[in-house]
Amino acid sequence: MTAVAGDHPHPAPHRHHAPPPVARLTFAPHTDTARRIDGVWWPHSADLLAELPELLTALPFDWPRITHATVNGKAWPALPAHILVEGHVVRLRRTTGRPGPDTVCLVSMGHGRWDLLIIPPGIPEPAGVRMMAQMARTGELTPA
Repeated sequence: MTAVAGDHPHPAPHRHHAPPPVARLTFAPHTDTARRIDGVWWPHSADLLAELPELLTALPFDWPRITHATVNGKAWPALPAHILVEGHVVRLRRTTGRPGPDTVCLVSMGHGRWDLLIIPPGIPEPAGVRMMAQMARTGELTPA
C-alpha cells in the first residue's frame, strides 16, 4: 500500500464537545404586587461576557428584546460599553456603589425592567439550589 500525503492509518477519534451550560435562572411567582427582585440568576462563572449572552437567550420567549444590562457588584470585572447577543447590541454598565447583594437589571427600552438577584457563582450547589427553589416558590429569598 502506498501512503498518500495527508492520509493517516489511524484517523483521529471523533471529539464530542460538551454543550454549553444551561442558564440557571428562576423567577418569582407572578402577582399583582410590584416587587424589588423579579428572580434570581446563578451564573456558572464570574466571566460576565460569557455568562450574560447565556442569560439573555434563556429569558422567556415572550419577553421583549433586552437593550441594556446593569450589573451591581464588585465581583464583576470591568465591562465594555456593549456586547452583541444574537445579532443585537446590548449596552452594559457596571456599578459598585450600591449596598446589598449583587444584582443585574435587564432593561427593554419602552417595555420595562427586570431585576435579578445574582447568586454568587462559587456558592455550594445545595445552597444555590435552595435559593432558586425558594424564589420560585415564594418570591422571597433569604441569604445562603
